[in-house]
Amino acid sequence: MWSYLVKRLLHALPIALAVTVLCFSLVHLAPGDPLSAVLPSDASQEVVDSVKAEYGLDQPLPAQYLRWLGRALSGDLGRSIGSGRPVVEEIGKAIGNSLLLAGLAATLAFSVGGVLGIVAGYRHGSATDRMLSSLAIAGVSVPHYWLGIVLVAIFSARLNWLPAMGAGPDGSGDWSLEQLPYIVLPVLTLAAMPAGIVMRSVRALVADTLGKEFIIGLVAKGMGRGAVFRHLAKNIAPTTLAVMGVQLGYLMAGSILVETVFSWPGTGLLLNTAILQRDIPLLQGTIFVLALFFVGLNLLVDLLQPLLDPRMKRT
Repeated sequence: MWSYLVKRLLHALPIALAVTVLCFSLVHLAPGDPLSAVLPSDASQEVVDSVKAEYGLDQPLPAQYLRWLGRALSGDLGRSIGSGRPVVEEIGKAIGNSLLLAGLAATLAFSVGGVLGIVAGYRHGSATDRMLSSLAIAGVSVPHYWLGIVLVAIFSARLNWLPAMGAGPDGSGDWSLEQLPYIVLPVLTLAAMPAGIVMRSVRALVADTLGKEFIIGLVAKGMGRGAVFRHLAKNIAPTTLAVMGVQLGYLMAGSILVETVFSWPGTGLLLNTAILQRDIPLLQGTIFVLALFFVGLNLLVDLLQPLLDPRMKRT
């Protein structure tokens, strides 16, 4: 067991290092001048050179990367070019809202997708299976931003049941019961795709496992449905957990369009703002935090899987 844990930890370290290289490199490959967000078009060369030196943009890219990496490892992600505030503060305010949105969407998506996937798997090949599979395909295929716009048009513009955007009456994003109506539509929009993916995965796993010889043997011995289901659940749990872990990472890191449509003050909206303003420190810091969250989440799933499937401890 310990060798398995050490292997997974050692595998995660080079991945995390590669993430830092990609975060730094991809941002600098994008066109545009980051200083245009803070400097007027008629700024003198002395002012331009001073601002470049302040943000370290006057150094070669390898030196900039090492400087940025050293600061990032110490918890300093620099200052936003657009707002002038520390990037850590900007991300800290946004990540709580994204975690709330992703957590509620994951709970809804995994619950609905898991239950419907089990039902479809048990009724493999039936009309119920075909109907639920069509629903899952629709959830996977519909673009997030389009679904969000449709939900706003129906429940906000036409029915006037729910607010169209924002994170609360005062716009602060601080959690309270008054914030609840503002999160309903973003959660429904964000949960659609992972619910379809989880449902299709669980359906395939259940249908395949029900055809295994050990399940047929358990049924032939007269074991009750509840006991058979427990054996079934133990066998599909590791793969299901891996799928859910990946989807949770996507919910956290891939919500930029949903948060933009609903003006939800999370990391997705922060990323969109950083991209439009060409705010390199903010963009790098946000991508860095989200990427490490994704790597850490996958590592956690890898460490939890042996608890569900002891056979993995020997790999």
